[in-house]
Amino acid sequence: MSSLKKLLEKKKYVRIKLRKIVTNHLELDAEINSVKGKFILDTGASNSCVGMDLIDHFQLEAEESDTKAAGAGAIDMETQKSENNQLVIGKWKTKECHLVLFDLSHVNSALTQHDAEKVHGIIGADVLQKGKAIIDYDKKVLYLRKVKK
Repeated sequence: MSSLKKLLEKKKYVRIKLRKIVTNHLELDAEINSVKGKFILDTGASNSCVGMDLIDHFQLEAEESDTKAAGAGAIDMETQKSENNQLVIGKWKTKECHLVLFDLSHVNSALTQHDAEKVHGIIGADVLQKGKAIIDYDKKVLYLRKVKK
């Protein structure tokens, strides 16, 4: 066992395997409100996001948002928000996951053009900060610290 893994496990971190996809993005599986999905890990995304077309799929309560989304070549996109969702990534969980909902079709079309599979959303810096994330790019592992009850 690596010394990093041992040290982080002592500090109550959980280890989550990542997959590197053909676009060089790191991908992971997560559950929102007990529904499984596939997500890109994006340290440059300020908020975690889910496609607007998946509101029912993830049992989200959506409300209007004044925020405009920008990223991956698209700007000024309408968004909605969904607060206090349960997010589970491996053995890490929070019941206070706030999501931005917007049209992810530009993200998914970029992925499929490179023969990568579509994703349900993006895990962003908000979750990474909450979990005091450490990413081991060499081993393709994300460590998140358990949220204190």
